[in-house]
Amino acid sequence: MLIYEYLPHELVRLGVVSRAAGLDGRRVAAQVRLAQGRVGSARVLPAEPHHLSELFIAELRRLQWERIACLIEKERMTVYTPSHDRRAVRYEQQRLQRLVVDVAAAERSGGAAPEISRHRVYRIDARPAAGSRQDMPAPTVHLMAASPGEAAERAWAVHGRDGGLYRRGGGYRIASVEQALPEPGELF
Repeated sequence: MLIYEYLPHELVRLGVVSRAAGLDGRRVAAQVRLAQGRVGSARVLPAEPHHLSELFIAELRRLQWERIACLIEKERMTVYTPSHDRRAVRYEQQRLQRLVVDVAAAERSGGAAPEISRHRVYRIDARPAAGSRQDMPAPTVHLMAASPGEAAERAWAVHGRDGGLYRRGGGYRIASVEQALPEPGELF
């Protein structure tokens, strides 16, 4: 049984906390403004077919940056220190508890041995295939997978069938697969 070491919202939280470490209030405020701008940009993008989307990720990041900015102001921190952030510590404890519960449930089920996997979130962009209609926006999807190749395979398996997202309007082909979470240099 596959168990995710990190879920998408956990990747966002941990990524923001790790990037905020050592930043002062002014730099955190700048990150808040950037995160708010990303949310605005994500809102004008075409809607994605899954809950996990560019907008979802941008909103989660914005909320974490705003939370950290409020904490710095409230606690009058000179710089943000994750070990002094009770909520960040609690988030990590909750993640570890989730892992323990998931592993115990998998072991009780009697199926395959539990496998803890470090999946990432990938952004899969498509573009119209040659000779197809160009009037529809090219679809973007976000999926959790262990590798870029697996992400592309899963996107095609879900959306490449007849009537699927990639088959509408004459067809699309996968143009790029990029790691969205964690961002390069974050966590692992």
